[in-house]
Amino acid sequence: MSREHQRGVDVTVDLVILTIRDGELNVLLVERGNEPYRGRQALPGGYLRPGETLEHAARRELEEETGLDAARLHLEQLRAYSEPDRDPRGRVITVAFLALGPDLPIPKAGTDASDAIWVPVSSILTEPGSLAFDHPTILRDALEQARSQLEYTTVATAFCPEPFTVSDLRKVYETVWGLTLDPSNFRRKVTRADRFLEATGERRSAEPGRPATLYRRGPARLLHPPLLREGRTARTQTTTPALRQEVRPTK
Repeated sequence: MSREHQRGVDVTVDLVILTIRDGELNVLLVERGNEPYRGRQALPGGYLRPGETLEHAARRELEEETGLDAARLHLEQLRAYSEPDRDPRGRVITVAFLALGPDLPIPKAGTDASDAIWVPVSSILTEPGSLAFDHPTILRDALEQARSQLEYTTVATAFCPEPFTVSDLRKVYETVWGLTLDPSNFRRKVTRADRFLEATGERRSAEPGRPATLYRRGPARLLHPPLLREGRTARTQTTTPALRQEVRPTK
């Protein structure tokens, strides 16, 4: 038996929690209260406990480190990260989760986190060295996953408090993708997508002009036809990625 095997391998979960606040895509970060990287910002997360599933650990860490209610979020596994030197404490494999929610509140730090704040994703991407561990890589992967999910699934509605307008939904796509979309073309595509949106029968008169129709999320999970970013081509049905394992919000 090798010395590496004798020491064992620890498993953690890390959470990339995204929301849109004041028109910007934000990620939730905590200030580490313990070594290593004490005082540095990091993604929320922690060790897998005996008898826990990864999903249970992700929900627990979410509530313990941020005070956010996991039932309000769309939560799904992103991927595992297993670089041997990713954690100075030893051999640690982490499974990252992507969480999405609509205009989430200011979080409350707890356990080994001394502070929890929302930070614009754009500012973190320009200074990736500000994050502890390999969290810049995890954040970039999660961002690309979220952008891709908006093309092929109905997950964009996770950012919208219900009921919402097509304009509200378009702003989600524009914010996450970092693009400006043609309003008429976007409306045509999303309202014709199979079971993507369901009209509530109500209208909102918050803006000048004709009152806007209000919608809620339809039953579809996959977006058909897909809504692609400019310059991208649709994947064939055989190569369209399957949905990651999803932890659905509790009703």
